[in-house]
Amino acid sequence: MVNKHPSVVILLAAYNGIEWIEEQIKSILLQKNVSVEILISVDLSNDKTYEWCQDLARKNSYIKVLPYGERFGGAAKNFYRLIRDVDFSYFDYIALSDQDDIWDSDKLHHAISVIEKDNLDGYSSNVTAFWSDGKERLVKKSFPQKRFDYFFEAAGPGCTYVFKQQAIQKFKKFLIKNWTKVNLVELHDWMIYAYFRSQGMRWKIDNKPLMRYRQHQHNQVGINYGLKAYLIRFNKIKTKWYRNEVQKIINLLNGSSEQDISLKRLFLIKNFWHLRRRPRDAIFLLFMIILQIF
Repeated sequence: MVNKHPSVVILLAAYNGIEWIEEQIKSILLQKNVSVEILISVDLSNDKTYEWCQDLARKNSYIKVLPYGERFGGAAKNFYRLIRDVDFSYFDYIALSDQDDIWDSDKLHHAISVIEKDNLDGYSSNVTAFWSDGKERLVKKSFPQKRFDYFFEAAGPGCTYVFKQQAIQKFKKFLIKNWTKVNLVELHDWMIYAYFRSQGMRWKIDNKPLMRYRQHQHNQVGINYGLKAYLIRFNKIKTKWYRNEVQKIINLLNGSSEQDISLKRLFLIKNFWHLRRRPRDAIFLLFMIILQIF
């Protein structure tokens, strides 16, 4: 009897990625105990990323490039486009990929094993951030999930996300129905996690890092580490960017969510421990709420 490996389609969003995309794709093609196909959407670029991907697709039937020419202006809209336009029905699982990371060879196999063992709908994990000077750092996102955390943060980097096909199909229908409003949410990984959790779907944030998460000056979203990261986070709260993103997600999900939420100050203060997973993040947000900065 032939032991059929699970089939996985990887949705890869690219933009001016010629410097690192080859290494990223190689690490995907080297995944063990899974059958992979890669679907690439290239945002309008000026560094030959699209031409390189097209050439690779001509040589490898497991790689396909979506029609090119649209300017998305950010990773989120590019991933929304991939989720909308790719037919998932031929695959067991769907995974997201950035253009500049390096996956361990058992990344997908491990994620699928955890999904099957725990009967999950969605999966994400910690990552190992690395820099060109050789420095590495564990990025821990696997703090215990909280009652309302999904309204206030993602489940870790989107490049760790793996979904059961039936689950992401539900999000796809939601995305198409609410296309304009979802596209206003600037972080796709946060939007996806919020939808899954709001619908009562099962999600695990694994503590095992199985990819190297490249840090460089062109990261749209890097790791939250050190004083500089806290100043960036404070500025996002002070300028109301963060609150506005939370409000967009609430507007999309309240009414269809298993538990609705309010941004009224008293509600947030009473429930502050349930808003963020990491304790110091919850306390930091509490101070921002009390001081009326959030």
